[in-house]
Amino acid sequence: GTTVTKTAAEVKKLSPEEKAKYKLIRDKQALVARMGVNPDKGWAAKYQILPGKEKVVKELKALAETADQIYLATDLDREGEAIAWHLQEIIGGDPSRYQRVVFNEITKTAIQDAFSKPSVLDTNMVNAQQARRFLDRVVGFMVSPLLWKKVARGLSAGRVQSVAVRLVVERESEIKAFVPEEFWDIHAELNTPTAASLKMQVMKYQSAAFEPINEAQAKV
Repeated sequence: GTTVTKTAAEVKKLSPEEKAKYKLIRDKQALVARMGVNPDKGWAAKYQILPGKEKVVKELKALAETADQIYLATDLDREGEAIAWHLQEIIGGDPSRYQRVVFNEITKTAIQDAFSKPSVLDTNMVNAQQARRFLDRVVGFMVSPLLWKKVARGLSAGRVQSVAVRLVVERESEIKAFVPEEFWDIHAELNTPTAASLKMQVMKYQSAAFEPINEAQAKV
């Protein structure tokens, strides 16, 4: 016959503090997974091919296998440099096969000139694009949920927009708190020995700063 042995397992019940700590760790891991970049591991990024674009990548790799040289002719800004870097990374192979060409107009002369003097990828521009992209994600993914919880759902935070909004709010607060004060300036229209016109402002009176706040003080 079959013998069934029951083994009692000792289960430890988590305290409220341990539950909160576990939830915090779990939520952070889920957040990092959604962001695709891990600030705790040297900002390591996780890239993946967009769904439905696997065929395009496969075709590019097949074409690259038969090519002696591969020219990366994406846009000449940092976004274009990053796209070129991604292409080189996903296609792979000998890095010396890759040449970077840039041009800012689609004309025969510009294209021929670009291909006559190819260069290599600018890693500084690639890093600049990645830094901008990473910060966009970190601010957006981390601060937006906080806004939903503290202010209202549907709000979004951004690397640039959130700072701009704060500056606008601070300036508006200054405007609302401003208390108008009366002040007077005294100017004199003078002529130089050569009859040239000269406008002077009274800055001091009796060795003290002259800052009248009403008409009576201005008539001293």
